[in-house]
Amino acid sequence: MPTDDRAMATDDRFDELAQRLGGFYLSWVIYLGLELGLFERIRAAGGAGIAPGDLANAAGCAAEPVDTWVRAAHASEIVGFDGERVTLPAETASVLLDDTRPEYLGGQFVAAVVSSLDYATLPDFFRTGRGIAERPPRFHRAIEAVTVQDIAVFFQEGLAQLPDLAARLAAGGRVLDVACGGGKWLIAVAQRFPATTLVGVEFEPDSVARAMRHVTEAGLESRIRIEARDTVAMPFDGEFDLVYLQDALHELADPAASLRSSWQAVAPGGRLVVLDWCLPSTLEESQSLQAELLWGIQIDELFQGTQMYTREGFIGIFDAAEVPGPAVIDLLSGATIFTVERSV
Repeated sequence: MPTDDRAMATDDRFDELAQRLGGFYLSWVIYLGLELGLFERIRAAGGAGIAPGDLANAAGCAAEPVDTWVRAAHASEIVGFDGERVTLPAETASVLLDDTRPEYLGGQFVAAVVSSLDYATLPDFFRTGRGIAERPPRFHRAIEAVTVQDIAVFFQEGLAQLPDLAARLAAGGRVLDVACGGGKWLIAVAQRFPATTLVGVEFEPDSVARAMRHVTEAGLESRIRIEARDTVAMPFDGEFDLVYLQDALHELADPAASLRSSWQAVAPGGRLVVLDWCLPSTLEESQSLQAELLWGIQIDELFQGTQMYTREGFIGIFDAAEVPGPAVIDLLSGATIFTVERSV
């Protein structure tokens, strides 16, 4: 009997790990579907679907690889396929294409695949502790795709927990986004709250250029200013109603010094808000799908010289920065807000 039990357990583990191996290939299938616009074109075809050959022509791709892509996506039940025409289920489109929803995962797939392109030296990092010196511009562009989900989380979950902040923004508050990346959050706030004026600070050159371009394309140069500067020594003193760090504090070379400088920028009655994703604090919390994803991301963070933190770790950064202890708000998406209001 014990032998049979072990055999069954081995079979179960084999099936589980084989599914995970299939997930590796599925990540590339999804990445290609997003990067080449295949999903968008299938959705545009509607319920009637589109033939693989026509899909290849519409995307400007070779027919045979696209036909194979369709079959791979169908094998994973990402698309529908009857042998002649391919369709996109509404729930798949919602999760992979609708980037205004907290459930959006398209950017996560893009970032995961693009990050993996740097992993040739990952075994050496484990042996020596020496990670990658600098991520290429493609990585920063991919991270911008991830932050689209964070923007949706901020608007649909974060502001619901901070109604006083929403009211202040509606009245025309001044806003500072620290480590603003490509500026997409700034643009979203400016469009949602037309009386606001905003400043974005970013230190990575490619991100600065993209942020400036995005602001110009949105026609918001008169309300959004992008500044290329170090987040540790920002010159602002009590100027902003909201100082915001979105999935950024853990990425900074000196998180405590950057947080101290950010707090200095908060005006009386204003608010500091950090939105981030926390590592599990206990082994019990680590037994979940979200924990599995976060610990996997932590390997990438360490590889590039940064790290994610537990809730306690983030609170420790506030303490090291000599910023008052934050209120901690766990959101439905799994993200966490740390916020402090400066007294009047």
